Amino acid sequence: MITASSSARLSPPLTDWRELWRTAVTDAGELLQMVGLEHLSGRLPADDAGFALRVPRGFVDRMRPGDANDPLLLQVLPQLAELDAAPGFVTDPVGDLAAREAQGLLHKYDGRALLIASGSCAVNCRYCFRRHFPYGEEMAAAGQWRKALEHVRQDSSISELILSGGDPLALSTAKLEELTRGLASIPHVTRLRIHTRLPVVLPERIDDAFLAWFRDVPLQKVVVLHANHANEFDASVDTACRRLREAGATLLNQSVLLRGINDRADTLESLSERLFAAGVLPYYLHQLDRVQGAAHFEVDDERAIALVEAIRRRLPGYLVPKLVREVGGDASKRPV
Repeated sequence: MITASSSARLSPPLTDWRELWRTAVTDAGELLQMVGLEHLSGRLPADDAGFALRVPRGFVDRMRPGDANDPLLLQVLPQLAELDAAPGFVTDPVGDLAAREAQGLLHKYDGRALLIASGSCAVNCRYCFRRHFPYGEEMAAAGQWRKALEHVRQDSSISELILSGGDPLALSTAKLEELTRGLASIPHVTRLRIHTRLPVVLPERIDDAFLAWFRDVPLQKVVVLHANHANEFDASVDTACRRLREAGATLLNQSVLLRGINDRADTLESLSERLFAAGVLPYYLHQLDRVQGAAHFEVDDERAIALVEAIRRRLPGYLVPKLVREVGGDASKRPV
């Protein structure tokens, strides 16, 4: 029996996103134990194949226990296949470094500039195209964003600022406020776009303090989420999406086509339906960026096209994402 005095000593559940971040799973053996797959620990690569494991415990809770092919588990669990050399798979697959214009600022496309706002993510996805990116040297938030904002200020063709990373919502809300104060003196920037996985993997990030800032940002606001499978959504993610919409955001989603995770028409159809139920429109379905360590996830173009044609027959057009590939030096994403 739990007495009143003993129950008072029980730790309350964690709700602060910073505490949840700090308690994320960072040990592959522990992750396998949590999902009842301890017997697979002998198949883990040494040193996480050179790319640290990180996954919030709430995201682990959405994995199917005992299923070695769970689509959420496969996105985050280090694999021996990551150590295999694969022709054409490189450390900078989309030409980020060639597009650098200032510290932490990439300028690839007309009218848009991208800030590498943070080098941290709440989850390390094994197919991450920036898993080898030199974040220590390229952080737009350094020095109160001065170098990045100076470039934007001097180029009146830039109307949209894109926050990426890492994950920009890894930054404190105070640091994000610092950025938007700097933007106030740049009248040609009218739109703020945030690319983030946190509302999906750590929905507690969308807290009252964040919303108070976000609601008052005097720009058009677009939040591009990143979810690859319908199972990534639960009630907490739905709530985060609703709160973002109520604060004035247009919500889009981009996915990566991944072998063994979402390369089936019914899986992609379910994802689009689940996104829309949460108030999010499918935007892009990316062919895998050919980053070193991710070749085992690649789906060939012929199959990718067939999958999109299949879901186009089943879904209204607004629920069919555009199948694209990013190619370094191109003026836009390249349709596949």
